[in-house]
Amino acid sequence: MKTRILASLLLTFLIFTSCSDDDDAITPPTMGESKSYSLMSVSNPAISGMVTFEKNDNNSTTVKIDLNGTTSGMHPAHIHMNTAAEGGDIKVTFTPVNGETGMSRTQVAMLDDGTPITYDELLEFNGYINIHKSADDLGTLIAQGDIGQNELTGESMAYNLGTVANSGVSGEAVFYQRVNGEALIVIDVMGTMAGDSHPSHIHMGDINNPGAIAVSLKPVDGENGMSKTNIAMQDNGNMFGYEDALNFNGYINVHKSANELDVLLAQGNIGSN
Repeated sequence: MKTRILASLLLTFLIFTSCSDDDDAITPPTMGESKSYSLMSVSNPAISGMVTFEKNDNNSTTVKIDLNGTTSGMHPAHIHMNTAAEGGDIKVTFTPVNGETGMSRTQVAMLDDGTPITYDELLEFNGYINIHKSADDLGTLIAQGDIGQNELTGESMAYNLGTVANSGVSGEAVFYQRVNGEALIVIDVMGTMAGDSHPSHIHMGDINNPGAIAVSLKPVDGENGMSKTNIAMQDNGNMFGYEDALNFNGYINVHKSANELDVLLAQGNIGSN
């Protein structure tokens, strides 16, 4: 009888211990540390939100996505390599965002290729998050945001881009500082037309004393008048971050087309000019 009682108690203990371990593996306790990043609208201005990384006691990360403006469907979500301006391969696949709630929750301990990654490493990761419309329409993004070392600090500097030769194109170029010291450059002009693509560059010198191209920027899309470029170095390989840009002796040119670089639509002095 005593043997049967001891066996029964041992079995109960083992079952209880096993369930506790499984629960901890599914939802490990958090450490009270967290970091949130903004997820900005892309194709639908009504949709935006936040992603929050929570540190777990096993150094894994609970990633919570919370979007406003979604209504239905399941929206695939991933961490990609590089900045959103550059684009890159998928590195971490999240649980899809439920369109009815706008929410997703994923435990992350490794990249999709099996490489372990801790909470602290995610906060230093060179990446960004994409939220897609659906599994059948991955090309349409509903929200996006830079994370880790690519997070924007909130510091920025704007420069006017004036019309050249009555082109009717004008606007501004805004330099945004990243946590890693690099810069996001956003050109936003009015007066361009859908279907056109306008090469853009940072040149040395100023608009009255033109010089060679120092940094090639992404062409301005004629449909929305915008260009987004991540800057870490000049075309010649020299380092060129946010602070370098703000002190640079240069100017920006927006050209009519790749075949008509001599025709300028807009330009403006930047940095020390």
